[in-house]
Amino acid sequence: MKSKTIWLLFVLAFPSGKALAQPDTVTVGAYVLSVHDINFHEKEYTARFWLWFLYGNPKYDFLTQLDMPTAKSYEQSTPIEDSLNGQKWVMMKMKATMKEKWNVQDFPFDQQHLSMQIENSQYDRGSMIFKADKKGSRFSPTEAIDGWNIRDFKVSVGTNHYETGFGDSRPGRNPQTFSAFTIEMNLQRDAVGLFMKIFLGMYIAFLIAMISFAPKPWEHEPRFGLPVGGLFAAVGNKYIIDSLLPESSTFTLVDTLHTLTFFAIFSILLVSAICLRLYDAGKKDQCLRVNKIGSRGILIVYALANVIFVGSAAFN
Repeated sequence: MKSKTIWLLFVLAFPSGKALAQPDTVTVGAYVLSVHDINFHEKEYTARFWLWFLYGNPKYDFLTQLDMPTAKSYEQSTPIEDSLNGQKWVMMKMKATMKEKWNVQDFPFDQQHLSMQIENSQYDRGSMIFKADKKGSRFSPTEAIDGWNIRDFKVSVGTNHYETGFGDSRPGRNPQTFSAFTIEMNLQRDAVGLFMKIFLGMYIAFLIAMISFAPKPWEHEPRFGLPVGGLFAAVGNKYIIDSLLPESSTFTLVDTLHTLTFFAIFSILLVSAICLRLYDAGKKDQCLRVNKIGSRGILIVYALANVIFVGSAAFN
């Protein structure tokens, strides 16, 4: 009686009388040749890499079945095919233009995380799963990314879940899950030279405005003309930098430093206006005192604020 009960449970679980088939395992690895054409404004970059697959089931054709879900476009070379330890071995060179949501919060002291995913578009996880060749996967040490350092390169496998059956109405086909092979790396920018290059115009604009403290407070033209000229130069510098970056709803380091410069130049104009008002009221000594304290205070506060904000971004 007990044996009949066990057999009945087995039949109910597997109507065909057979256990569910295990998915095929495909070993996949990558050798990244280069990452280049990093474009912040267009939110993309280009990568070239070798990709290889090792599997036993001949039904897989990665030349036609391969997919990169997060790529804008990609190109595949004609695959190199051979056999290895009784399995089929396929290798191809890839060139992919990848979409990327850049993190520009601390630009130019930013760090970026790049991720490229590979899928088989025809067979879901129930039929095929990837296994990462972690030992063979590498980034070419001879192809440095200009202005960046590569950190934490790794490959891994995971799953991509799609809330659709893609038109397949059979039971168990909606939603679908596909095995995914992922290439990941962190990029850290060499930022000191770039920082000086893009912010030098802003600092020169502030110093031009500060020169207005040199003439006497009652000399109208240089006292107000120089800060206004510096303000236009700072605004122009910000437009140039913003043209290089993607649109962002957050307040970035670029926004912070330029806003600080705008307020500093406004403070210079405000001090000049107060000094002029005191001079017109016949309070010359008080006018000169306010001019002296104001010039030193603005310079010290501006310098300290820059050190704090830049240091926080650089060592974050």
